[in-house]
Amino acid sequence: MTTFTIHEAKTNLSKLIARATSGEEIVILRGKVPVARLEPLRVPEGRRFGAMKGRACCDEAFFEPLPEEELSAWES
Repeated sequence: MTTFTIHEAKTNLSKLIARATSGEEIVILRGKVPVARLEPLRVPEGRRFGAMKGRACCDEAFFEPLPEEELSAWES
């Protein structure tokens, strides 16, 4: 764990971000008191084809035409 004062962190923010993204733990101090930790975001992966396989299903009724009253409600 590497510590920096707020002033040092403001002065070297780009370098500290690079260090944090490479896995180093960066802690920001106010005086001698730790107040923040700089760490990389865990960005969720994009959509993946087949991610819902086995979780959702539809039966034959899904493919049947809508009743006339419901179809007219969608069209108006």
